[in-house]
Amino acid sequence: MPRNILPVLSLLLGTLFLFLGNGLQGLLLPVRGTMEGYSNEVLGLLGTTWAGGFVAGCFVAPILVRRIGHVRAFSGFGAIICLNVLLTGIVVNDVAWLTLRAVTGFCTAGTSMIIESWLNERATNESRGAIFSFYIAITLLGVVGGQLLVGVIDVSTPILFMICGILYCIAILPTTLSTAASPQPLKRVSLDLPGLYRNSPVSFVGILMIGIANGAYGTLVAVFAAQAGMHQGTIAVMVSITIFAGAIMQFPAGRLSDRMDRRYVLAALSALSAIAAVLLVLFEPMNVYVIIVLVAVYGAAANALYPIAVAHANDFAAPEDFVKISGGLLLLFGIGTIIGPTIGGPVMTHFGAHALFAVTAVAHVAVVVHAILRSRIRPAIATADKDNYTTAPTATAPLATPESLMLDPRAPADGEAR
Repeated sequence: MPRNILPVLSLLLGTLFLFLGNGLQGLLLPVRGTMEGYSNEVLGLLGTTWAGGFVAGCFVAPILVRRIGHVRAFSGFGAIICLNVLLTGIVVNDVAWLTLRAVTGFCTAGTSMIIESWLNERATNESRGAIFSFYIAITLLGVVGGQLLVGVIDVSTPILFMICGILYCIAILPTTLSTAASPQPLKRVSLDLPGLYRNSPVSFVGILMIGIANGAYGTLVAVFAAQAGMHQGTIAVMVSITIFAGAIMQFPAGRLSDRMDRRYVLAALSALSAIAAVLLVLFEPMNVYVIIVLVAVYGAAANALYPIAVAHANDFAAPEDFVKISGGLLLLFGIGTIIGPTIGGPVMTHFGAHALFAVTAVAHVAVVVHAILRSRIRPAIATADKDNYTTAPTATAPLATPESLMLDPRAPADGEAR
């Protein structure tokens, strides 16, 4: 393992600081925005604009990288992200925050794609699995570590914004100072929605609904917790527990989905998420421990859905189409994350903070119903013909960009099928 990681250690270090900044900023803004009295609609749009910028970046960033090169593009994207987070701490205004958040999402897609492309270039067929696993672990630890910083420093001061800027500056250094040759140009991203649906209607609808639920939850759960009376430290711990619960759940859920119809596993996990969400809506608990337990159950089930839905789609795809199918589903998920917060904010305004989970429950119930109905229409694929979920590392959340899929051991070794 050390022999495989050492050649890309500097890039992975940059990745760690990049995701520390992403995790910190992603939780800091809704917590601080709630403190500033921003409406739920505005707080929801913080997630919408970021996701919209990120999806746009996946399409446009490769063009910019081709024109100015990987190092200049990465430095430029990183500098803009750093400037944005510092301006967010200086200009406390909802319109400014939304604009800056969209630009940050765009640049985050660019920085992530460049790092992932560089890692793939340095990886060999023998080391790709180890590097991919380590990359996923780094992103998970980075996001959680950044979120936990919210729990130890007062969000009403500009200190966390400055720390976030420092983290992004450090993230730029390893790639900027690297003497390694630049990787091949990034491939253009395409999105074939009709083709994705024909391949697997369950995965198509499921990924979209999962994106809506996760987008609403990821953007507004801190707002829900603050309005439920939680301290900022407790909010950070609760959000982190949710991520780790999802990471732990993936292994038993993935193994089970290898042995039976994945659609039933998707339906069961979605039902469990919906039940936890409905309990939060119906009883509106105010006890911190009850909320954390229910949210942890919700997160464990909800965060395990995405990779199983992708695996189900790949069961019906040719091996050489792995990247095309998985990348398309990733972008479809991004569309869902644009929709979710846009709906969640107004729902919370009209029906209360706990109504956030009504949005996620509806989305997960839709997954349950569609998966069961489709299981009556299309026969289950034989176990021997399945894409083996348990032999490939997967993330608790969707991979950062379509470029990261080239690190997956199941991707073509020559990198042609993108």
